[in-house]
Amino acid sequence: MGHPVLNVQSVTMAFGGLRAVDDVSFDVKPGEIVGLIGPNGAGKTTLFNVISGYLKPTQGRIFFHGDDITGKPPYDLAKIGIGRTFQIVKPFAGLSVLENVMVAVLLKHPSKKNAEANAHAVLEFTGLLDKAHMPASSLTLPGRKRLEIAKALALEPSLLLLDEVMAGLNPTEVKETTGLIQQVRDRGVTVLLIEHNMRVIMSLSHRVIVLNYGEKIAEGSPKEVAENPLVIKAYLGEEMAV
Repeated sequence: MGHPVLNVQSVTMAFGGLRAVDDVSFDVKPGEIVGLIGPNGAGKTTLFNVISGYLKPTQGRIFFHGDDITGKPPYDLAKIGIGRTFQIVKPFAGLSVLENVMVAVLLKHPSKKNAEANAHAVLEFTGLLDKAHMPASSLTLPGRKRLEIAKALALEPSLLLLDEVMAGLNPTEVKETTGLIQQVRDRGVTVLLIEHNMRVIMSLSHRVIVLNYGEKIAEGSPKEVAENPLVIKAYLGEEMAV
């Protein structure tokens, strides 16, 4: 069965006395889309920051394809195949959409000619090719969200961490982005996503992990999680009870 793509073992991230992430363990298997849900302040983005190397965990280990990557910096993790998007979308404002993606591509393809061809391919895949030469700062929110995904995909990751890429999108844009994430998975990329839109989580995820006050309170199929009394109490509200 080989290694999981990602193996999080007893990870704790404390800031002073506050445990933002408290003894969390889970695996993500090759080709899975795993949803990470929980109320605001549950520790989801902190956990992403630990996995992607922006924070070194207080305790615990993280393995990527069987290798211990605990505490390695984001630059190294990007090189070995961990891509991520950020909740606050910040394109390089002075650069065009194409140049934004090329910055990421150059990490894997140092030749400018190769980098440009690869960046074009990523823009075509993410539906941004017609905006390639526009300044990134002129994109609408949906466009900027898509550019975040494009920049992450430009690193040719085997694991993609998506932090609320649907936030602020209308139903049509949500549907398009959901389709894009499924296409990413079909290309062999494993996906871990933080998402508040429960409809998206239910339709996209193979498994769902639920955090509350930094602790993992549930894990299972979307249906199992939606029916879990602990989850309903902590997060979903009675209206989600199936």
